[in-house]
Order: sequence, then C-alpha cells, then structure tokens
Amino acid sequence: MDHGMLQDLEILLGLAVVTVILFRKLLFPSIIGFLATGIIAGPYALGFIRETRQVEQMAEIGVVLLLFTIGIEFSLKELMRIRHLVLWGGGMQVLLTIAVVALLGVVVGVPARPAVFFGFLVALSSTAILMKLLMDAGETDAPHGKAALGMLIFQDLCVVPLMLFTPFLGGAGDGLRGIAAVLAKALAVVVIAHFGARFAVPWIFRQVVRARSRELFILALIFVGFGTAWVTAQVGLSLALGAFIAGLAISESEYSQQALGDIIPFRDAFMSIFFISVGMLLDPSVLVERPLLVGSLVLIILLIKTAVTAGTGFVLGLPARVALIAGLSLAQIGEFSFILSQTGMQHGLLSPERYQVFLAASVLTMALTPLLLKGAPPLADAVAGFLPGPLVRGRLALDMETAAVALADHVVIVGFGVNGRNLARVLTRQQIPHLVIETNPFTVSAEKKNGVRIMFGDASSPEVLAHAAVETARIIVIAISDAAASRRVVAQARQLNPTLHIIVRTRYVAEMEPLYRLGANEVIPEEFETSIEIFARVLRNYLVAPDLIDQCVTAVRRDSYDMFRTMSRRHSHAVGIAGYLAGAEIGTFRVRKGAPLAGESLRQGTLRNRSGATLLVIKRGAEVVTNPDPVWQLREGDIVLLLGTSEQLAAALPLFEPAAFPDSGKRTGTHTQPKGAA
Repeated sequence: MDHGMLQDLEILLGLAVVTVILFRKLLFPSIIGFLATGIIAGPYALGFIRETRQVEQMAEIGVVLLLFTIGIEFSLKELMRIRHLVLWGGGMQVLLTIAVVALLGVVVGVPARPAVFFGFLVALSSTAILMKLLMDAGETDAPHGKAALGMLIFQDLCVVPLMLFTPFLGGAGDGLRGIAAVLAKALAVVVIAHFGARFAVPWIFRQVVRARSRELFILALIFVGFGTAWVTAQVGLSLALGAFIAGLAISESEYSQQALGDIIPFRDAFMSIFFISVGMLLDPSVLVERPLLVGSLVLIILLIKTAVTAGTGFVLGLPARVALIAGLSLAQIGEFSFILSQTGMQHGLLSPERYQVFLAASVLTMALTPLLLKGAPPLADAVAGFLPGPLVRGRLALDMETAAVALADHVVIVGFGVNGRNLARVLTRQQIPHLVIETNPFTVSAEKKNGVRIMFGDASSPEVLAHAAVETARIIVIAISDAAASRRVVAQARQLNPTLHIIVRTRYVAEMEPLYRLGANEVIPEEFETSIEIFARVLRNYLVAPDLIDQCVTAVRRDSYDMFRTMSRRHSHAVGIAGYLAGAEIGTFRVRKGAPLAGESLRQGTLRNRSGATLLVIKRGAEVVTNPDPVWQLREGDIVLLLGTSEQLAAALPLFEPAAFPDSGKRTGTHTQPKGAA
C-alpha cells in the first residue's frame, strides 16, 4: 500500500499547525498562515511536496463543502429576495470589470484578446476566502454580506461560459455554440434542483431521521451534497455551484440547522487544505525578482475591483457604506481564476512568465483580504462623508433588511418531554417568548402543526444553539435525560452567552457538581425531588395533617438546598446578589384584591416590620421600578420582588393575600431559589 498521500498530508498539517500559531501570535488571520504554509511546502520553495495533484483534489472537496454550507445557511426564498443583486449586480460587476481591464491592457500595449482574457481572470473573486471571513465575523446576513454573496453567485455561474469562451479567444473551440449548450444544461439543472428542493430532499431526510442515527444523517448529507455537485459537473457546471444548489435544497427543510452543525467540522478541515494548495502554486522567486511589477499589479487589481463593485452598488441603489464595503470585500482574485488561467496557458493567452506574475499578485490580493475587510467599515464611513446625501442613503436600504425577527430575552427549552411540555404551556399562557429544541423528528413535525415554536436539532451543537439565538436569550432550560448531552449543552451555552441563566434537570444528585462546574446556574435533581414526593405521600397515607407535611417538606428542602447552594457558590458562574448572600432567597408576589398591603405606601413600613423582607422591584403593567421610592403605593395586581430568608418570605405571604383569609397559606407568588442555587 502506498502511503505517499498520507505522508504529504501529515507534512502539510504539521507545518500548518506551527505556521498558523506563529501568524496568530503576530495577529494575522489563519488564512494567511495557511497560504504561507503552502508557499513553504510547495515545489517552488522547500519542496516538501512535489506532487500537488492529490492535495488539489482534497482542496476541491473543501470548496465543495464551503459552498454546501453557504447554501444551507441561505434559502431559495432569500435568493429570490436578492435576485437583483445576483442578476443585475453580478452581471454589471463581471462585464464592467472585464471591459475596464481589457481597455487598460490595450492602452499599455497588450494585444486585445489576451487583454480580454486577463479581464476574465480579474472579474472573479474568491468565494472560499470571503465567505469564510464573513461567516467567522457573523456578517453573512449583513447588507454588505448579502451584496457580496449575490455577486459571487453570479461569478460562479459565469465560470463555465468564461472557460468555454477562452478557447474561442485563443482561436479554437466551439465558442458561442458551446456556451449556449452549457447554458441550456444549466437551466435544466436549476429546474431539477428546484423540484428536488421541494420534494426529493425533504423525503430523503424524513426517511433518514426516522432511523434516529446521527451517522446515517451525516452519510445522507454527504450523499446529497457531493451527489448534486457531481451531477452539475457532468453537465459542464462547476462542482462548487452544484454543492451550493444542494445546500439550498436542504435549507428549505426543518433539518437544516442540524445538517449545518454536522457538516461544519468537515468543511473547516478541508478548507484549510484548500488555502494551503493555493499557496503551493506560487513561485516565491517572482516576488524577489519582480517586486515592483507584482506590487503595481496588486494595487491596480484592488483599485479596479473596488471601484467597479462599489459603482455597481451605487447604480443598484445600495447605501454608499454598503456598496463600498462590498467593493473592498470583492477586491481579491478568485480561486476559479487559477483554473481559468491554466486553460488560457493551453491556448496561448497567457505565457508561463505572466502566469507566475499573475499568480503572485492573486495570492497577495487573497492574503490582503482579511485586512481589507477589517479596515473597510472605517474607510467606507470616511469616503461616504464626501458623497451627496441621496447616494449615502441609497434606495435599497430597506430591501436589504432581513425578514426574520430575531428572538431576544426569551427562554430556550431543550427537550420536549413532560417537563419541556409543561414549561412551554405555562410560558405560552404567560406570553413569555420561547423556543424549543428537540431531536425527535416526529415530535417536531407534530408540534409545528400545533403552532409550537420548535426546531429540529442537537442542542449540543453550537450552530443549533446559535440558530435558537442563545446569545440573546435570558434563560435556557435543559430538560433531557442524557447526562452527557446535558453537560455538552451547558458548556456550549455558557461559551456562547456568559450571562445566560442555565437551569438543568438531571436524574441524580451526583450529577450536580459536574454541571455546576461547566456553568449551570441551577440544577434540579429528580432523585431528590422524587424522594420528597414519596415521603409526603407516605405521611398522607398515615393521615398526618397537611400543615405538618408541609413543614417537613420545607425543612428537608431548606437543609438540602443549603448544601446545593454551597456547591454552586464554589463556581464563578453563580452570579447575582442572592448567589453571594448566605441563606438569602428571592420571591415574587402579586398583590391580591383586599390584601393588607393593597393601597398602602411603602413609607408605612408594614412589609418590613411584619416580615423583615426587603422589597427590591415593583412591576406594574409594563413598568418596572427598581429600588422604589418610599412614596410608592402598592395597588392590586402589582408584582413585587422580595429578598429575605425563607422564614421572612413565608411571613410576607399573608400580606399579599386577601385579608379575609390571612392564614390560608395559599401561595400566589413564585418562591424561587436564589440565582445560582439549585
């Protein structure tokens, strides 16, 4: 068995680890480290890797997976919303770039046909690099991210016609007839993909998820993604475009977020190899022998592409800031230009010397992309200050807003068993926004029909949690039976949102310590709660008075939860004032009609004198007042937040009940454990 490929891969990955660590310490993005790795290991430098074909094949897989995930995150509906950017924006950007570069080439003495071909090369931008950077920055849904993506989609669609037109420029090939044939095939593929997205792909995944096997789900993902890419390649389109179409098909199903979480690790690994393979193409000696020529070419490419793309944005009516940032984002040369340049060399449109100069300039534009993207907002703001008002505002600002309304200050419920259902039912009645994450596809499908806001996915995946807007949630309740999965969800949720209040239901008391250590605020052990219910029922069977049973339950809860609080305070995530006050608890109470406190002002001191509890907050309708002034008068329906010991809160309870039933013991507020306690 030949282990040459494994040896080359091990060399590249080992060198990449060292190089990227060094570049990260110098505050450079990882992409530049991968490009440097390729240059060092390539055949033109140290020569660790002589045969690059196998590495290039793995790099193609990275591009396929990148476009696949972009398609999953996108949707056909969203694509239709920005069709003007894809067709008009992309079309103008490509044609104008080719025209400007060709004209400039003719002016400096380059023959017309090679000049036009060089326009082909410059017109394409790097989908792989730009979308990776936008996703890392969380800006794919930003207006400039959508504008860039729309133009990139059109560029990918143009790859095949440009490759077919290249032989025509070189004096051979079918030319326009070949282009027309491939466009007809492309139209057929788009139609098939549309119906596949609506019928075939959802049916395939419905059968797969019924097996409840994650391995089978991942296998089906790879089958659909690579299968569609292969089909598009057979009709003359690019693999990447086919992968994007497959991702769009999956994005329309309810399994899209789980698919995204499962495929991203594969994408990141192969994308690293792609960037390394780009660096391996470059001969570093060109940079030493012709630095002025390469530097001038880089500057010209950046200026032309930025100006043309920003100008296209202005014509479409984009705000000046969005157009300028999109222009700087698309200023680099694309990966498909390398493939196109090799076709041009075969037909005499590009000499080997010019190829290396172009390659050096292209790699440098790619390496500069992270810096351009980082400096684009302040530069765009500065330039926009010199432009007229209508150009700054644009005409399509509202069209670029995302249609979805983001969740905020909501509750995320993980698991829709008995606990999850009861919690969701109560939250619905109280009109508290919430979202359920569930792994059972039958439950998801059935509850969606009932109007429940529920999504399919494994909550231990950061992509699934991000889609549930955990970053802006107030509380996450983990109500699943898998202890290991609960720990993974707690760790991921705490990492995504350091201020999130995490409540976990677990089976055994022994599982509490690991959950607190990972970041849980409150852990409710079923083992402990079940034991209380058991002895309460035993005492009832012996006709023990209900008030004595309640006293026993209170005593056991107080002693045991004191122990649990001590456990939680050992960890830094137990935040909030109650987390630092020994024996303190927080309780919320509603002022009932006829209660002793109804109509009384805080100045009278009844609450403080008769219970000892401290009033922290009053909520009256939509108004919330913290540390209220003593002149405040409590009214029927007010909700108050009290701080005190369990005995003080118990003494405060009758003051909120109707005066005719001072000893009823009926609780109308919610008596909670302190924040950070179990």
